[in-house]
Amino acid sequence: MKALTDTELRTGFANCSKGEASSIALPDLNAVNWENLDFLAWRNPRMPQRAYLAVVTDDKPVSLVLRAAERRSTSGAMRSSMCEFCQTVHSAGGVTLFTAKKAGSSGRRGDSVGTYICSTLDCCLYVRNLKRPARVQPESTLTVDERIDRLNYKVNGIVQRVLEGA
Repeated sequence: MKALTDTELRTGFANCSKGEASSIALPDLNAVNWENLDFLAWRNPRMPQRAYLAVVTDDKPVSLVLRAAERRSTSGAMRSSMCEFCQTVHSAGGVTLFTAKKAGSSGRRGDSVGTYICSTLDCCLYVRNLKRPARVQPESTLTVDERIDRLNYKVNGIVQRVLEGA
């Protein structure tokens, strides 16, 4: 992924106001290992239910504000979930429903889109086998490059759904 600046991230936010974008706590961009990322995602340390995703689409940075759904108790049941982006299977709590308010008038009406993503937002590392989940994974028939392509397709799909009607 192309390294992004604070300004590119802030001006790229498509589903929030300029005022809200200016107050978002950004990660330390100098510490980001850009070469292993297809998108940048982070959670707000002060508001853990808030997360952000930035991707370069058509040579232009697009950033989204995401909201993590509140976790429901699994009552001790062993549950597994699969991330929609990277197809990594996690034990209970490893995948979270993230929603994004749609851009423009649709978002102002309350329309949103959502998808299940790794709670840690480390999908780029999982597809490259740079991070291993605790749970045993089904055997994949895809190469790492094919997994990266699928990840990019899924991420760009959610970005396009947020931007529809803006």
